[in-house]
Amino acid sequence: MRIAAGVLLVLSIALMLASNHWLTLRFSESLRAESQLRAALYSGNMVTLLRQQSLVPQLLARDPVLITALQSKDYTNTSQRLIEVAEDINVERILLLDQQGRVVASSERRELGAAMAEQPFFNTALRDQATIFTVTGEDNGGDIRFHYARKVTDGPNAIGVVAVEVDMRIVEMSWRNRNDMVAVTDASDRIVLASRPEWRNNTLTNVLASEPPPSNLRQAFSVQYRDTAEDNPYVFMDGQQLLRTEIKTGFRGWRLTFFATLQEVRTKVIGYLALEGLVLALLMAGLLFLANKQLQQQSRLIAEESDQLRLLNARLSNEIEERQKAERNLEVAEQSLEQASKLAAIGQMSAAVSHELNQPLAAMRTYLAGARLLLQRDRIDEALSSFHRIDDLLERMGKITRQMKSYARKGADTLVEVDIRDAVEGSLSMMAPQLGQTQVEIRKTMPNVPVRVLADPVRLDQIIVNLLRNALEAVTDEEQPMIDLLVVQGRQVSLSVRDNGHGIKDPDALFEPFYTTKKPGEGVGLGLAISAGIAKELGGRLLARNAEPQGAIFELRLPRADARAAQAAE
Repeated sequence: MRIAAGVLLVLSIALMLASNHWLTLRFSESLRAESQLRAALYSGNMVTLLRQQSLVPQLLARDPVLITALQSKDYTNTSQRLIEVAEDINVERILLLDQQGRVVASSERRELGAAMAEQPFFNTALRDQATIFTVTGEDNGGDIRFHYARKVTDGPNAIGVVAVEVDMRIVEMSWRNRNDMVAVTDASDRIVLASRPEWRNNTLTNVLASEPPPSNLRQAFSVQYRDTAEDNPYVFMDGQQLLRTEIKTGFRGWRLTFFATLQEVRTKVIGYLALEGLVLALLMAGLLFLANKQLQQQSRLIAEESDQLRLLNARLSNEIEERQKAERNLEVAEQSLEQASKLAAIGQMSAAVSHELNQPLAAMRTYLAGARLLLQRDRIDEALSSFHRIDDLLERMGKITRQMKSYARKGADTLVEVDIRDAVEGSLSMMAPQLGQTQVEIRKTMPNVPVRVLADPVRLDQIIVNLLRNALEAVTDEEQPMIDLLVVQGRQVSLSVRDNGHGIKDPDALFEPFYTTKKPGEGVGLGLAISAGIAKELGGRLLARNAEPQGAIFELRLPRADARAAQAAE
């Protein structure tokens, strides 16, 4: 009986190993077919997206608006047209370059004026008659970009190039959202698209070789592990065995490799092996029952373990249902949060417009009161002067509302050269009614020569008026209120506004929206946040610190106009 039990044990182990190998191969075949289908689906979606975008440069190269703009060199509305086209066809970016490779129009305005004469898509498009496709960023370790480009001609002469950047991040994001491992390689085996960003700009061979080799025991239990890549569809990655499926995409010699996990196969195999093991255990228990009654207790323990597995399976099923329900609730919550964010943005914008219009309205009220007294005293000319100032303030309010739209979309309008001394004087003139009602001493220190910066005059006035208003409010309770204005011209232009008030309590939160130390109804805390945003858009910074022995210093730093012009020329 002992010999028979030993023989049965050896046969059972051999049967389990053989069953493991046969079942794994059988279930792997269905996984292989599913992997090939999914790889073909991913490849088709990727190639469809690429080929759809190939028609855009061909159509834009024949657009009479773009051709006329390149001929006349008038690009006033060209960028807006590219923005509308990009939104309609949902592309990443559209560029229009002149003959020298300078970006003259773009669906992203921050690209205007950029020099791209060295870009491969520009040089290749000028030499070719058809639409060309280029991949850039392969060798420098940066982001990989995909461009379709075509030259724009005026008869036989090339007058520019139109380029469309294809956003392939959508494809990669869809792979990652499905927790799939996918890599697309070009003809040189370099990975150009991948579900894992760290794979890009590497070769697939290096990625697979970077994984440590499995142990001999693990290789013995793996599915058909071979040394050569051609014969070995199974690879090890992240400590697990994966099924590698590689197909040709039919696009520029690219190949798509899909790595499918064998976890589902293992689950099925383990389930059958557990069933087979249970049968063998029962047979062995029946044989050993004749030799020793103690084995009966072991067979009961095996039966109890099987019951526990079934209970565990039931609990797992309930947990899966609960998690699916939680995911649905999370999706509803995300939609609600998105709507709330939209409403918050609208509220913030309304508060910003109200805050910026308070200053001109206060000045208008003062001028109207003065004009009424002047009219009563028959001083007509002086009253007309007040009405002219009111008209100027109304025009300024209109400009402020337009500038608030620009602030909301984080965009910059056309900048002009502005003498910051004139901006300071204009802001002091606007603040004259408020300054006249106080005993504050204004001390100005400015150079005798023009100090020019590139800025929007209205938005620059917004910053200076906000700084003056804050300084005036800070010195309200001082016995000898004083405000110093200092303009310094160096590598940058610096405007400092210093007061002898109570100082800054929380400098870290000073430029955050809705942060204010005023009483309710006296301010909403948007002035400095708006000013800091405008300064950043003008290429500068707005800084704040406490002064010694008391007071606060707000410093506006902007690039000099000649420095900005030299940088643009380079």
